[in-house]
Amino acid sequence: MSNPYNSFLDGRALEDILAATPTALAEALAAIGEDNLSTPPAPGKWSPAEIVCHLADCELVFGFRLRQTVAEDNPTLQPFDQDKWARPYRGISAGHALEVFAALRGWNLRLFEAVLPEAATRPVYHPERGAMTFQTIVETMAGHDRNHIKQIEAIAAQAASAS
Repeated sequence: MSNPYNSFLDGRALEDILAATPTALAEALAAIGEDNLSTPPAPGKWSPAEIVCHLADCELVFGFRLRQTVAEDNPTLQPFDQDKWARPYRGISAGHALEVFAALRGWNLRLFEAVLPEAATRPVYHPERGAMTFQTIVETMAGHDRNHIKQIEAIAAQAASAS
């Protein structure tokens, strides 16, 4: 199975994308301004703060999945409903969510240093996406990052043009 976020990758090394994400998020959030971080860009859309909360949750999930893939033989991953996970996001600051995300990302980057390239082809099964590998999860993480950074950068661009 290929990475469902492959179209968001920009040709940089995956580890470079993943390592750069916390800084890219911080810069985009700063451009939006503290007063606007909890405001959704449109009805039914997540606010910038909620997007970063989602990224923190996903980093937790990706980290577990990666470790499960290294520790077990052909494990089956547990899908999750992102909208249900998002219900408690209201009231969590973007800054706090970014701190959590950055800490988890740092921990996952250490895992990559320890297990790649040997773990890259370790198989894993996702009930909704089929057969994958450790490397597919890493690719998904990078594409997922780029997708959400683009969303936050678009909100920052709107904020800049409105001021």
